[in-house]
Amino acid sequence: MLLLVVVLYVNFMKAEEPVCSLYDTVDTPFLSKDGDIMIAGIFNIHGNENAVASFKSKPNPAECKVLNEREYQSLKTMIFAIEEINNNSKLLPNITLGYKMYDACSSVQLSIKKALAVLNDPRSRTFSNLPCSRAPAPVQAIIGMSSTIYTQALASITNAFQIPQVSFFASCACLSDKTQYPTVFRTVPSDYYQSRALAQLLKYFGWNWVGTVRSDNDFGNDGIASFAQAAQEEGICIEYSAVISTVMTRQKYIKVIRLIKESSAKVVVAYVNAVPMKSFIDELVLENATGLQWVGVPAWMTKRLPAKEEYYKIMGGTIGMAYPNAVIPGLREYLLNIHPFWNPEDSYLKELWEVIFSCTFNSKDATKNKCTGAENLRDIKTEYNDESEFRVPSCVYKALYAVAHALHKLYNCKDGQGPFINKTCADKLRVEPWQVLHYLKNVNFTTFYGDNVYFDAYGDPEAKYEVVNWQHGEGGLIKFVTVGFYNPSLPDGKRIQMNNVSIVWAGGHNQIPVHVCTESCLPGTHKAVRKGQHICCFDCIPCADGEISNQTRALMTISVAVIFILYIDTPVVRANNSELSFLLLFSLILCFLCSLAFIGQPSDWSCMLRHTIFGITFALCISCILAKTFVVLMAFRATLPGSNVMKWFGPCQQRMSVASFTIIQVIICTFWLFLSPPFPHKNFTSYKEKIILECEVGSMVAFCVMLGYIGFLSAVCFILAFLARKLPDNFNEAQLITFSMLIFCSVWITFIPAYISSPGKYTVAVEIFAILASSFGLLFCIFVPKCYVILLKPEQNTRKHLMGKVPSKSL
Repeated sequence: MLLLVVVLYVNFMKAEEPVCSLYDTVDTPFLSKDGDIMIAGIFNIHGNENAVASFKSKPNPAECKVLNEREYQSLKTMIFAIEEINNNSKLLPNITLGYKMYDACSSVQLSIKKALAVLNDPRSRTFSNLPCSRAPAPVQAIIGMSSTIYTQALASITNAFQIPQVSFFASCACLSDKTQYPTVFRTVPSDYYQSRALAQLLKYFGWNWVGTVRSDNDFGNDGIASFAQAAQEEGICIEYSAVISTVMTRQKYIKVIRLIKESSAKVVVAYVNAVPMKSFIDELVLENATGLQWVGVPAWMTKRLPAKEEYYKIMGGTIGMAYPNAVIPGLREYLLNIHPFWNPEDSYLKELWEVIFSCTFNSKDATKNKCTGAENLRDIKTEYNDESEFRVPSCVYKALYAVAHALHKLYNCKDGQGPFINKTCADKLRVEPWQVLHYLKNVNFTTFYGDNVYFDAYGDPEAKYEVVNWQHGEGGLIKFVTVGFYNPSLPDGKRIQMNNVSIVWAGGHNQIPVHVCTESCLPGTHKAVRKGQHICCFDCIPCADGEISNQTRALMTISVAVIFILYIDTPVVRANNSELSFLLLFSLILCFLCSLAFIGQPSDWSCMLRHTIFGITFALCISCILAKTFVVLMAFRATLPGSNVMKWFGPCQQRMSVASFTIIQVIICTFWLFLSPPFPHKNFTSYKEKIILECEVGSMVAFCVMLGYIGFLSAVCFILAFLARKLPDNFNEAQLITFSMLIFCSVWITFIPAYISSPGKYTVAVEIFAILASSFGLLFCIFVPKCYVILLKPEQNTRKHLMGKVPSKSL
């Protein structure tokens, strides 16, 4: 009895700590190497056929088919980086990195299974009785994967076990959500930036009418949703959005292609993964879908196509975003220095050899040439050994170095200064994955080829893209030519920077094609939105009688101001107070711009603003001219013996006079708005068949007082300038002011009867004409002669010439 109690007690104590056990057979890595720190790599070396299991018997494992050269290149790049790190005596001295390589065969289920296999010891099927809580971590980090859907599947395991996961090609913005993916990092930017880059690229080329094609997964759906938002912000319209589903039949492809060909939008943005995009392009070739301007994303933008003329006929001229290329020292030689007889440990190398050289090592296969081993990778250019395209390898390379730098910080932690509880450091003999994850968040280093690598709060790197164009290359291959860059850290409008490189467009054209739903309306016509259609699609209809298509800008006035600023120290500019000249130019700009307030549907605010802004800006303008006229008179008066008149009209008094004359108008307008402001009104009387929306002035007395005050200032200015016109000076500004006020007064005198007699909507046209005509009159008469002397007669722009006396001239 006592013996039974002892046995039960022992068994009970053992049960307190669980013992590791396996549910199923172990998936061993197809390639591995021991080290002090183990890093797993999970790649989609093969594709597979997604067969639906009946579950009448135990389903067979997924059958891996068709080796992917790019994924195998990524695998070899990871091994290259690990060996380079191990040979670096400064980064991780006395620490060796090992690796375990797994093939998920482009399967979500296998991605999860391989992630679970990583957590088991692959070296033995017989597990020790060591409790799980004391067992060493099987890996400290996982590199993978190359697509969003598989990265998400892998993350479901890494999240549960706090293992840092660094993806080298998954770009979905969804992975930036750290509540769902706290252990995921990546060395490619988020699609959030990619979508905005594409929208700004389309805007750069002036394309506002596009169609989209997307993969039916998080990458495609989230990417197009983000692009649609960015496109709307840039004024770009999407005519249609086609879907490439997971399982596509030929009939489905034809349906999508027919939609594209029959649509009016000839720019197609494709948010599709690389493998389905290749299948889609094959169908486009069969359907001869030419004449389309394709815009690509990094997922397929640098995907190699067979060297066939029909591919270039369909896809030549494609433009889009790609990840930055890199020149990684030593990588090309490493990729070429392999052979199935030299590297027998790599079970996939023979298969790669067979794919690249279209031969077989199987002596029983009579359909292909026999592989002799004498084939040379240097004699053929494939996706695997294309050294001109190290975009994806660069991302893999940076992922490994990010882990290495995190480990470097971990191993260099000093006791009492650590980041963990009580300022402790990690146990350097038993490094935990979550500790590596902590340090991974804070890495910041520069690669040997100059790329800065760090992760933001979302686990994302710095966002940069290259603008790539598909052009005809040697041997019929499509050449990926970098024609520009995109950097979101630059100011808006400068984020797209194009190189001085010729771009080839769809159809082999060398000029930027026009891809808009409707061309911009010409002067004299205006937009009429088509009911039920996008805002990019409209009709251009002639303006009705009495209406104008406003193209007014103050650019001419600004140009004069720029000339005056550049020649501010010259006598012509300094004459008669340059400060008043600049203030006059500023007021003229406001006069031109105030005409815009008269355009558009009247509202309470627009009616009140249009007349008051007009009154105040013109009062300011005429006040400046009046002050300049006083300066001319006082300047010549001051030349008389014993006169000190300029003492009473210096710069300070000039500013006060301008301010005083303008404030009087402000007071008039304030009383007008307070007592009886202008208001919108529906005019039923001018036209029987139309209702005219117009602005009533409210108080006609206030309106007349406002106009009368401007007339009073202009009349005083005209009289004084007329009296001063014969004063001796080679550049008597009073003559210019006289002519300008003559035009100004003529315009506004004719305005009064025209305004009173103009019915309905014509009154607005009369007002705008008067504003623009009088403003141009002032600008031309006062400033054009000065600009003429400054630019074309510089010999007259001297103090000696300006002060010289000439015979009096009659008006």
